[in-house]
Amino acid sequence: MNIGRILLSKKSVSGHNSSNKSKKRKKKKKMEFEKRKSSRENMVQKLYDTCKQIFANGKAGYVPPPHDIQRLTSLLDSLEPKDFKFTAPSLEFSSTNPPGTVEAPLVTYIKIHECNKFSIGIFCLPPSGVIPLHNHPGMTVFSKLLAGTMHATSYDWVHNHHHQANHYRGHQESRMRLAKVHVDADFTAPCKSSVLFPESGGNMHCFKALTPCILLDVLGPPYSEPEGRHCTYYQHYSYDHISFSDVNKEMKMKEDETRSYAWLEERKDEQFVVLGGTYDGPTIKL
Repeated sequence: MNIGRILLSKKSVSGHNSSNKSKKRKKKKKMEFEKRKSSRENMVQKLYDTCKQIFANGKAGYVPPPHDIQRLTSLLDSLEPKDFKFTAPSLEFSSTNPPGTVEAPLVTYIKIHECNKFSIGIFCLPPSGVIPLHNHPGMTVFSKLLAGTMHATSYDWVHNHHHQANHYRGHQESRMRLAKVHVDADFTAPCKSSVLFPESGGNMHCFKALTPCILLDVLGPPYSEPEGRHCTYYQHYSYDHISFSDVNKEMKMKEDETRSYAWLEERKDEQFVVLGGTYDGPTIKL
């Protein structure tokens, strides 16, 4: 009897302990899940806080130190459309033009935050949507493709080069500048974020969506007409374009090298029109 009661008592205690351990494991898993969920919900806030720290300088031409660049690119690489409360149907507000029209469909831009030191925004591009070739004067720019497939092309100026092209179209002289191709490739999300700098890294770039795309853009500092940081658009020509045949002969570049260069001409009349979208993602605490 006594032994039986003792064994029964031990069994009961053992069962009780097992039950407690099981509850603790469930509680721990729940806490870890809530922690991960909370962390994901605050990703946009983390992005804002990180940008605020990195671009505290706020001056044109400022390039963040390598450890800050690594910190921001690592954060961008971890971002997903759901962090901004984007779903596949969200791409529908990137307008498409009626069938038969030649013009590229309109792109939607959603401003998340903008101040005089940095800006955070999202471009939503429908298939065949284009962001034309443009520059970023005195700016460091981080780009992250969150969804879709697009073709990206970027260039940097060839500095201290004595061969520049002057030619005439009608009665108007047009000055061309030689640029070196930095990137010319297709990208599909998820992929690594990219960084361009005031004088390197593909400061002039353009994008064409091959599928519906969501592109996150961080500019530091942003464009500012009063401060002389206006956006300039360019028309590109292949290096061996017939208009520059004389210049090309003088440079005596090998044929396989010519694909790495292009002539860029400023487009005075270019206007990039975008649709304004509304940001419905997590609120940022300034």
